[in-house]
Amino acid sequence: MVGRPGYRFVRHDMVDQLPAPLRFGPFDAVFHLASPASPRDYQRHQTATLRVGASGTAVALDVAERCEARMILASTSEVYGDPQQHPQHESYWGNVNPIGPRSSYDEAKRYAEALAFAYQRERGVDVAVARIFNTYGPHMRIEDGRAVPTFCWQALHNEPITVFGPGTQTRSLCYVDDTIAGLIALATSSCPGPVNIGNPEELTVLQIAELIRGLADSSSPIELLPASVEDPRRRCPDISQARSALGWRPKVEHVEGLSATLAWFRECMGREDGPVKTRRGEHL
Repeated sequence: MVGRPGYRFVRHDMVDQLPAPLRFGPFDAVFHLASPASPRDYQRHQTATLRVGASGTAVALDVAERCEARMILASTSEVYGDPQQHPQHESYWGNVNPIGPRSSYDEAKRYAEALAFAYQRERGVDVAVARIFNTYGPHMRIEDGRAVPTFCWQALHNEPITVFGPGTQTRSLCYVDDTIAGLIALATSSCPGPVNIGNPEELTVLQIAELIRGLADSSSPIELLPASVEDPRRRCPDISQARSALGWRPKVEHVEGLSATLAWFRECMGREDGPVKTRRGEHL
């Protein structure tokens, strides 16, 4: 984006009122993606996570209303909690602990969805909600503790790859380019959602660790650690609505996406501004 005509980067806390030029546009679309997203971050900043899900979403919706713009809310598969339905369809209401250690993020996003559709029904705001499943790729923060960047860094350093729990819990990994394509497809459609944006190919965490180790040609052993509290056992999207309403599906295979991610971490290894190293962290 840097260097493109009209691009402007403004550092701002979304829970506060936006500067005047950003409040009135004109804008065709407002994308609201601001939120801590890794368990390590949102468990460390629980009140901030809840505030951006509430106040930050209201700020974005108010801008969309003033500008008569389409508002695209980045929600999450975490609204399904530890699901009892597989794969997860958008009609599934979820299985969420509203006061548990993950609740600040789960409930912030559930509230944000409720607020978006309230603005749609009461004020006529054009909203679209994307429920994004596990996304990965270059430029991830290694210190956020999520599985893919942690495993990549450990494998490239031949350190033990740390898997929390038995490794049988599953995740849906979607490469960042595919996720962005899904968000753009939603933004340019008339579909309000919610729409699942994710890869329907289910992998166990142990399979992810083994795949990354192989692609990195690493000698790292895999070390099993005690399970994280309330770690979802399965995570897999039903993307039938994304296919039919948006004409979208993920295209990047796991080997291609993880290879590109590993290549980026290799490039960073010798740089002073490279990712901060962490050996153990909470995984999604």
